[in-house]
Amino acid sequence: MIDKIRSADRRRVSLLTSVGDRWRALTKWQQALGLAAFVAFLYYLPLLGIPGLTWLRTDSIDGGNNWAGVLFVCAIYVLVAIGLNVVVGLAGLLDLGYIGFFAIGAYSVALFGSVNSPVVKWIQQEFNLPPTWAVTWAICLFIAIVLTMISGVLLGWPTLRLRGDYLAIVTLGFGEIIRIVARNATGLTNGPVGISAIPGPEGAPAADNKYFGLIDAKPWYWLAITFVLIMVFLVRRLEHSRVGRAWLAVREDEDAAAVMGVYPFKFKLWAFAIGAALGGLSGFLFGSRNAFIDPTQFNANLSILFVAMVVVGGSGNMIGVSLGAVLLAYLPERFRDFADYRWLVFGLAMVLVMILRPQGLVPSRRRARELKDRAAEAEEAPAHV
Repeated sequence: MIDKIRSADRRRVSLLTSVGDRWRALTKWQQALGLAAFVAFLYYLPLLGIPGLTWLRTDSIDGGNNWAGVLFVCAIYVLVAIGLNVVVGLAGLLDLGYIGFFAIGAYSVALFGSVNSPVVKWIQQEFNLPPTWAVTWAICLFIAIVLTMISGVLLGWPTLRLRGDYLAIVTLGFGEIIRIVARNATGLTNGPVGISAIPGPEGAPAADNKYFGLIDAKPWYWLAITFVLIMVFLVRRLEHSRVGRAWLAVREDEDAAAVMGVYPFKFKLWAFAIGAALGGLSGFLFGSRNAFIDPTQFNANLSILFVAMVVVGGSGNMIGVSLGAVLLAYLPERFRDFADYRWLVFGLAMVLVMILRPQGLVPSRRRARELKDRAAEAEEAPAHV
């Protein structure tokens, strides 16, 4: 048994280090060419017709447009995972209420952009505006990011002095508070009835748009993947900045970081605000694409699924959490033909991943070094241990 564990650890380490080392050994133009080819493939995915890869498509499930719709959900989940990775993976804060920021982003475009919103109707009456007036989609995007950042600061200011399980319980309560307020504040959110006619990038509701409509999801996927690529670039730059290094220091040892001159509370608050903004952006795209939202779409189960993306993919590694998000969004749709058993299979797969790969499918480089050190220690240990 010990020999099997040692060999498994060595294989994991060699795979992780070989891929990373080979990539870093490439010249700058080779890396740029590889990234360009990968980005081009991402934009080509809705049109996927490469022989040998067409089995990945989910068109056979419920029609020809399902594949682009699944890709859009994958892109939204990747955006969520990147934002949550800032909080959980980089800053080391367990946030179980991330669905709250997702909901705030979705309700931002609904409350200010839909002509059926009580907020828009009140503004129309107060300022004698025409019944077709509403805030434009681009301004709603700005409002969603600002509101979610403010929400992250308001949540983090009194709670970030807590640690571990206590912080997790508080954030879980925050997510439920947002859902309950959305359900009960009928004068603001229409309550369980929800809000319809949410606009898309063209200004009209998705049902009336020429390009960003409800039937063809390809333009929505291309829009979402563009946002994902932009956010990946920005978060990567932030991760390698002074702020990112401070997050890692706080994650490893908050007390030691404070002794070295890093103010933990300030940087944890930054992580909460930035993660909240990314969650709001993903919720904003979700609400625009669906053209209708109601409180039942923002339950605690979805928040737990968001955390599972980060844990399964590899906390602290942007590539890992993105892979985890894609798998957790794609696999349930891929096995929709087995509707009676797909969630059972899905749950068993997650359990196996946690048993066989507790550090995640693609752990961070720091985690890979830990695996390498552990494998070296196992080789040096006496054979009878």
